[in-house]
Amino acid sequence: MSQIITITLNPALDKSIVVPELVPDKKLRAVSAEVDPGGGGINVSRALHKLGCASEAVFLSGGYTGKYLEELLLKEGVMMHPLPTKEPTRENFVVFDDEKKLQYRFGMEGPRVSEAEWKAVLDYTASRKGITYIVASGSLPPGVPVDFFGRLAAIAKNLRAKLFVDTSGEALKYAVKEGVYMIKPNLGELGSLYGKQKLSQEEIIAAAQKIITGGGCEVMVVSMGSAGAMLFTANEQYQAKPPKVTVLSNVGAGDSMVAGMICALSQGRSWKEILRYGVAAGTAATLHPGTELCKKEDTEQIFTLLNQD
Repeated sequence: MSQIITITLNPALDKSIVVPELVPDKKLRAVSAEVDPGGGGINVSRALHKLGCASEAVFLSGGYTGKYLEELLLKEGVMMHPLPTKEPTRENFVVFDDEKKLQYRFGMEGPRVSEAEWKAVLDYTASRKGITYIVASGSLPPGVPVDFFGRLAAIAKNLRAKLFVDTSGEALKYAVKEGVYMIKPNLGELGSLYGKQKLSQEEIIAAAQKIITGGGCEVMVVSMGSAGAMLFTANEQYQAKPPKVTVLSNVGAGDSMVAGMICALSQGRSWKEILRYGVAAGTAATLHPGTELCKKEDTEQIFTLLNQD
């Protein structure tokens, strides 16, 4: 059994198309169309698989869209444990305008999840023995309580597993209130946790240190877009900036970054290397259109470049 499990409460079939140009009120013919399994934790598991690290994707799945998602994961060779829902799994859409080289992303809210369905995720996680890392990533669909990740954090502590939470809003606040191993907020999410809309460089450091010393997490990685990311522990602080690349898609870049860090963490690398490998994987995901995520060869090349700095 895998020592890494990922949890996705709001998975999706990610459909991506390329059109010559996005024009209103005109019938547009797609040059290409791709369908991939998606959703935070699922993308993390897919990226981990691409990087050569095994994991088990635990997710809610319903209807024909859920079955299709499962088939796609099976084809990719990702270990999985779907838990059934009455309502069908959602679909998301990505449209790439080839003329303007712009990407448009359409995310659906997701189906309503019953209490029995979301509790099944907690029960399954609690039953797992010997797991080292739990990665909970993505949004909460309708019907799931906002303190879900806080409840998951309590289970992780009982299992003595390290919980990595990548979410936003009130769900992130509840996770930090319970205390987790690692979080990955962006600047806006960190500002919300700190109680300030915009943060200066000094305030980023102060906010991270306050949350860590307050028991909200042991490790924090602050995502800063093109400026890269900063990693904080109680005693260490690092920053990594990605090289300039031609971005074809941002879909799954954050999930690829999480996968890179978890993979490097499971290999016992230093915090500086963990951050750089995560940034390398996130950058690698932007090199390909649609929802292809990172590739190991691209990740390793970018990681080598970052280590030359």
